[in-house]
Amino acid sequence: MDDQLARVLDDLYRAGRAHDGPLADRLQRLRNMTPDAARLIATLIRARRATSVLEIGTSNGYSAIWFADAARDTGGRLTTVEIDGSRAAVARANLERAGVREYADVVHGDGADVLARTPDASVDLVVLDAERPAYAEYLPQLRRVLKPYGVLAVDNAVSHRDQVAAFRELLTAEKEFAVALHEVGDGVLTGVRVLS
Repeated sequence: MDDQLARVLDDLYRAGRAHDGPLADRLQRLRNMTPDAARLIATLIRARRATSVLEIGTSNGYSAIWFADAARDTGGRLTTVEIDGSRAAVARANLERAGVREYADVVHGDGADVLARTPDASVDLVVLDAERPAYAEYLPQLRRVLKPYGVLAVDNAVSHRDQVAAFRELLTAEKEFAVALHEVGDGVLTGVRVLS
């Protein structure tokens, strides 16, 4: 990670915390991933040598910068999906400012729609950091788009344990996923697709 990228991440994280602090409405918050959670997922991208990474829930691009930097190291590419058009535009600008825009495609759209259009067995790693009640509906598509030994990473698995619990239960019941909970940041639930 170069100095410019580290400065942008630090600025975005501090600004995000200051922005979110006084807001009662969670939908108005940026809800950036914690640095520790983003670092863990970026490490998984590198360890998996992931060349195709899909993030659902971009916000202002804070975590996308982490993942695009990791994709740069693997010769890969990040596709990150944001339903709010203004946030998608801000994310593009932040990726540019961090110097990793060429490694990321920011898609303004709905995560379920993007998953439905994604080819079978084409993604090495999927990050879910969006509306948690929708995750259970994503599962058939997640299974379809992940390559064998592809990784699923779900943020907020500890901080919002109750909202992720049903999805965690479904994922754990799937015989083709090896599931683990990492108590890092707000908690990261991972599932590795071990059977093809």
